[in-house]
Amino acid sequence: AGYGIAENEQMPDIAADAKAIAFGNFKRGYTIVDRIGTRILRDPYTNKPFVGFYTTKRTGGMLVDSQAIKLLKIAAA
Repeated sequence: AGYGIAENEQMPDIAADAKAIAFGNFKRGYTIVDRIGTRILRDPYTNKPFVGFYTTKRTGGMLVDSQAIKLLKIAAA
């Protein structure tokens, strides 16, 4: 009974020649990879009694099947 939608602020605004809408099977067409492990660094300069931490985690993704996802190009009026 239809397809779910999600808004993404990283996509361009709707305008002439903009590819502003993506449609397809994202599970088949796009892969997200999380690198194992998280890096944690304790900040040695935080004033006592507080403790500060910095964390880093690496994540990546890429298109793996261009037939599964298509972009809609907005026509000029």
